[in-house]
Amino acid sequence: MKPSSKSKVKPLITNLLILSILASVMLVAVYATDTPRGAETTSAIYNGNQNCGRVAFMFNVYENTETALNIAKLLVEHGFCATFFVGGKWVERNPNALLSLYNMGMEIGNHGYLHRDHRLLSLQKNVDEILLTERLVDAHLKAFPNYANSKLFAPPSGSVGEDMFSACDNLGYKVIMWTRDTIDWRDHDADLIYNRAIKDIQAGDLVLMHPTDATLSALPRILEYIKSVGLKADTVSNVIG
Repeated sequence: MKPSSKSKVKPLITNLLILSILASVMLVAVYATDTPRGAETTSAIYNGNQNCGRVAFMFNVYENTETALNIAKLLVEHGFCATFFVGGKWVERNPNALLSLYNMGMEIGNHGYLHRDHRLLSLQKNVDEILLTERLVDAHLKAFPNYANSKLFAPPSGSVGEDMFSACDNLGYKVIMWTRDTIDWRDHDADLIYNRAIKDIQAGDLVLMHPTDATLSALPRILEYIKSVGLKADTVSNVIG
């Protein structure tokens, strides 16, 4: 069967969008690396305000889209929200999921385009990875009233370096690490994830997670526990603010 002209339009529009973003990245990247910087970002953020009564759950998303959406739904059911640090390539493949996360009240952060080791990348490559992801996210979310990019960057694998910090400074990003790591990407054990998430948890903690089935299984108990100790789950921006 001969493809209809309509079926050809959507891929063409998507490709044009990506090409326009890439062109924009190249222009802004050249400007960013040549522009004198002000106060430099020389350190990452590992915890937030200990007097805010809140903790931030952070989910790094490059895969397991359905699980990520189910995690967001569970947070909404408990009256909470969180920050989802998304990969640019994932955004390209899952634009509707990105829209759903934002519609559910989740904050969207930047996790680079291809999950590369940013410590080993040049300044220009760091800018490219971060800015391309930013442009992809903005292109899909800019139609929402009051949308503003969070300007939060979570380095893949927590790998940081001088050029990465310089790129984030040039682009106006805060570098977000974590107070506690559930290591759920490696250990698919709901009980272990639960214990790592809640042990000695306190206001201002940034809790790193990923959209795994074991994390989804552990999350209801985690959320009930933080409620029991008088805490709430919120976005990174609100917790560090």
